[in-house]
Amino acid sequence: MATAVKGRQPDTGRRGQARTRLARRAVVETARSLFLERGYAATTIDAISDRSDVPPATVYRLFPGKLGILTAVLDASIAGDEGLAPQDRPEVADLLAESDPRKQLAGFARINIAINTRSADVYRILVSAAGSDAEAADLLAQYVRRRDAGQGQIAGLLAREEALRPDLAERDAADIIHALMSPELYRLLVIERGWTPGHYEKWLAETLAAQLLAPPAR
Repeated sequence: MATAVKGRQPDTGRRGQARTRLARRAVVETARSLFLERGYAATTIDAISDRSDVPPATVYRLFPGKLGILTAVLDASIAGDEGLAPQDRPEVADLLAESDPRKQLAGFARINIAINTRSADVYRILVSAAGSDAEAADLLAQYVRRRDAGQGQIAGLLAREEALRPDLAERDAADIIHALMSPELYRLLVIERGWTPGHYEKWLAETLAAQLLAPPAR
């Protein structure tokens, strides 16, 4: 009898983990919809609980509060279906090992477009919330610092490869990358001006190369 009970415990644990994942996903997806419909400030945890059919106690067990839910929504939109942060993606490792700096920049532009396409609306929610919520403002600052650190690695990589223009300092290169790959510029050109993501990706790759790289040797 004892052996049978022990044999059932892993299945019970897996079922519990599966229910937790489903509840977390339901809360994140519902919160994203409500944040877009009502805005961050007007969306309550009770409303998220009601629409997601996840009890309030479970919501609070899964997340530290509404800001924690917004953080999870933003992280999920950045990670996408693969569930991986940008730095953990195999294609990023491949680009870091690529010897052609133009191919590197084209690849990073492609990844940047994919992330911005998934997260542009959530990022807008965060920016709006940061205007009146100190904790949201801190989260936005953390996100910007994280993006700056990741994009700064691109500038450092190009500098180590001696691929930067001779008159361009690594710090200035990092600033150019930060500006050109920003969610704000994506929103301006793709969402407000109507560029297709493909058009924007081609322009971004060409502009990054023109602004950052030394001209080809004759």
